[in-house]
Amino acid sequence: MKWNLRMVAAQRDLWRPTELLEAFKTVGFTPSLSKVAAMWSGTPVTVRLDDLDKICAVLNCTVGDLLQAEPVEAAAGQSEALPKAVGAEGPDGGPVRPTPRRQGSRRTPPPN
Repeated sequence: MKWNLRMVAAQRDLWRPTELLEAFKTVGFTPSLSKVAAMWSGTPVTVRLDDLDKICAVLNCTVGDLLQAEPVEAAAGQSEALPKAVGAEGPDGGPVRPTPRRQGSRRTPPPN
């Protein structure tokens, strides 16, 4: 999902988080300035539905204006770029084979 709060706010002539905070107060939504600044500067991890409703009321927009779905192919391409785990492939490109345990006790004797 793409978070478009700044774009929607700019279309309503709100250019700073402090201006947005003042607009929020008109509908009784009183988050802290740090919370508004976090929503302004990046994509929030979670947004409460009642908060989202108040944000839409202030900006006179829909949830679809604030949150835009990104294509699934973009998300799938990111997972292929992840590095492989250590030992995922052996030196010859084949699967890693387990090595047998050493004989004897696995514990080391205590220091004297």
